[in-house]
Amino acid sequence: MVVSQEVFPVVYSTLGKNALITMLLGQYNLSMITNLQLWHRGLSDVYLVETENNKYILRVSHNYWRNQQETDFELELLKFLHQNKLPVAYPICTKNDELSIEINAPEGKRYAALFIYAPGEIPLGDFNVTQSRKLGENLAKIHQIGCNFQSDFYRQPLTLDYLLDDSLKIIIPLLKEQHFEINYLQETAFNIKNKVKKLPQNSPFWTTCWGDPHSGNTHFTIDTQLTLFDFDQCGYGWRIFDIAKFFQRAINTGMTRKTRTAFMEAYQTINPLTSLELDLLRYFTQVAHIWMWGISINIAMIHNWCLLDHSYFNRRLQQLKMLTCHDCELF
Repeated sequence: MVVSQEVFPVVYSTLGKNALITMLLGQYNLSMITNLQLWHRGLSDVYLVETENNKYILRVSHNYWRNQQETDFELELLKFLHQNKLPVAYPICTKNDELSIEINAPEGKRYAALFIYAPGEIPLGDFNVTQSRKLGENLAKIHQIGCNFQSDFYRQPLTLDYLLDDSLKIIIPLLKEQHFEINYLQETAFNIKNKVKKLPQNSPFWTTCWGDPHSGNTHFTIDTQLTLFDFDQCGYGWRIFDIAKFFQRAINTGMTRKTRTAFMEAYQTINPLTSLELDLLRYFTQVAHIWMWGISINIAMIHNWCLLDHSYFNRRLQQLKMLTCHDCELF
């Protein structure tokens, strides 16, 4: 039996490699392409592009995650940081001097961008002290320079409404009858808002943030030169949130306190934080955790609903409780 003579609606599609080569990569000044592989599927589809002379990264956004305005905001930011001598994997313009290319995918508009390939590799295991200091120094420089970044493209600012409230709207309905856990989340959010309301939304507190600074988004060469990539979660926000995002990931992945301290000391030497920001750091690690929790649910609902079992929610609740406990030293 045929369900319908019309094309069946699609939520997510995997784009054909040959079409990407002929219809998309042909719009760049590249030497002959020798290989194209789907490298990673996350919030975007990431492809490794190999030519006769170089390697590149092609990223194609998901229709449900980023529109053109949001994509071009990020690409403009990376171009700006590169022009200011920050070690980022910056986008390459097309022959028509465009940063992104629109794709008419079955599910709707998607946007592709080509980046230089970050030399080196992700740190084996995790950061050592030297690598952690390098990241701290460069995040501080991003926040300093980011105060001067202006874009005509709109991207949702990293406010508590977006990071916290919108995330809880995703999480809480899936907890169903778990009233104790729901109350805990709501009380945690109330406490965070009560503390953060004192924090100004102006420079130097408020700047352009990377949104996802952690060891998995850096490549280091043998001589410890680093390149930063994956600014997909960037936006205007509080610099202390960006720092908290690092600590949230570092603690959840088991990074040593000595290595976390090296990051913070390096940041402070370049872009000192106020006592108010330091007092709020722990609260922003909780915000970062809840935000990433909401994002991971959105991904799982499309690709892997089976992951959203009881252990999934229990594990993330326990991680949040750890971040609220003052016995857990951040640095």
